[in-house]
Formats: sequence, C-alpha cells, structure tokens
Amino acid sequence: MYDIIIIGGGPAGLTAALYARRAEKKVLLIEKETFGGQITFSPKVENIPGFIELSGNEFADKLVEQVLNQGADIECCEVLEVNKEDGYFNVITDDENYEGKAVIIATGAKHRTLELENEEKYIGNGISFCAVCDGAFYKDKTVAVVGGGNSALQEAILLSDLVNKLYIIQNLEYMTGEQKLQDQLNANDNVEIICGAVVSKYLGDDELSAVIIEKNDSTSQEIKLDGLFLAVGLLPQNEAFANIIKLNEWGYAQAGEDCKTDSEGIFVAGDCRTKKIRQVATAVSDGAIAALAACDYLDSIK
Repeated sequence: MYDIIIIGGGPAGLTAALYARRAEKKVLLIEKETFGGQITFSPKVENIPGFIELSGNEFADKLVEQVLNQGADIECCEVLEVNKEDGYFNVITDDENYEGKAVIIATGAKHRTLELENEEKYIGNGISFCAVCDGAFYKDKTVAVVGGGNSALQEAILLSDLVNKLYIIQNLEYMTGEQKLQDQLNANDNVEIICGAVVSKYLGDDELSAVIIEKNDSTSQEIKLDGLFLAVGLLPQNEAFANIIKLNEWGYAQAGEDCKTDSEGIFVAGDCRTKKIRQVATAVSDGAIAALAACDYLDSIK
C-alpha cells in the first residue's frame, strides 16, 4: 500500500513525487510514455529558474534523478482506471494494480498535431507549440502559426514582434479568434493571414525548411519557413478518470489553485487541470501544492 500514487511523469508529477518523498510518504510514480512530458520536445529551454539554458531532456533527466535519489518507486505502464474501495484507491494499469491512500493526477495535455508524414521528426526541429518558450529562437526569421482561434492569435502577436515575416494559416475561410486580436495582427506589415488553407506536407532534411499548403480553391503553395508553430488545440489526458473526478466540457480536471478535485483524496496538478497558464513553472508549482495537499489529507485520516 502506497501513501501517494502519482499518475504522470512530467514536471508536475515529478515535483509532486519529490515533495511527497521529502515528507517521508511512500510514493509510486506511474508514467506511460516519456518522463518529462511535453518539455522533452524542446531542444533549448531558457525560462526555467536556475538554468540559463538547457534542453528539455536534460531538465527531465535531472528531475528523474532527483526523485529516484529521494527513494520514490517508478513504474512504466498506462493507468486504465482508478476506483475507491474501502477508504483507499485501486489504480488499475495495463500491467498490474496498485493500492494507495491518495492519488495525484498529473497526466498533462498533449498538443494537437496535423498528423502529417514526418511530423514527429520535425517536432523540436522546426515545429514548436509554445511561442513563449521558443519564440526567441526565431528572431528576425520567417515562421508560420497554424490555427485561427484565440490561442493561435495570441501566439502570433508575440511572434510578430520578433520575426521578420509571419504567416497565419487557418483552415476556415475566416479567423475565429477575437476581433481585437485580429485587428492587432492586421496592423502589422510583417503578418500575412492565409484563410481557407491547410498544411498538407512538411519539407526539409533534418530540420523543417518549408511547407506545402492546399487552398480551398484547389490551388497549392510552397512557403519557405524557419519554423512552424502549431496552435490547433490541446488534448488533456484525463479519459481514464472520468468515472471518479469531475471534468469540464473540454476534458480538463476541474480544480482550483489548491489542486483539489471534487473527490476526497484525489488531487490534480499541471496541464491536465483547468488553468489559464500552462508553463513548466506553473506545472512545478502545481506539483508542490498537490503533494502538500495530499500530505495534509493523509494526516487528517490517520
């Protein structure tokens, strides 16, 4: 029986494990894919406090090493379901079942992609998802943003102040983001908005160098680029927990800054919860808050 079972090995989950172990709780951390989560796609990160520059993989490796050094158990498997039974939680995975007194869900959210050939190859090598994280690397270069909603337009506004040329590619015949954001972009001479078009192909050797777009009028165009930012939405990884915690209409776990869910003993941290800002720093903050809240819960049920 574990005191705390943490589901998800990104910055939020790893930080939760670190804090829980320092509180001398017996901890199991479960990750189904890559320790570090989305940050591992970033070849260079400059906005993590304490580090002038490092890769996402380096940051993840340091976190994992720190957690293992503190004595947490780690399992690589996929959680299929969580149930509460007789005051404890039964965490069912595709490998075996684990029992815990408290659970922290830190499964994150995946960026939607275009599912094109070689897309995974170019992620981190020309394809990015976060202008705050990676925008500075494209100063005075040519980039494109794919998407036309508020998130895409906000990314585009940040990039428009940095790059030499910015394309915005939207599959619909109109932008869906707020008019105020559209007006701000339309006022910039370096911004070109292309509606009614989809990216159909990536071009380049080891790094992305161009894309082919297909327009609704059946014409195509090659656009040479230094970088491409995908802003077509996020997919929170919470499907397995819909039976035990409340999710909003987009699938995010409903929890405030205290990281408490509506199910006593279950906490949520990082990008999978309802929140405005999704950055490494906020994920780490959530991890600490969720772990300390879980420790308080455990102390209350002794």
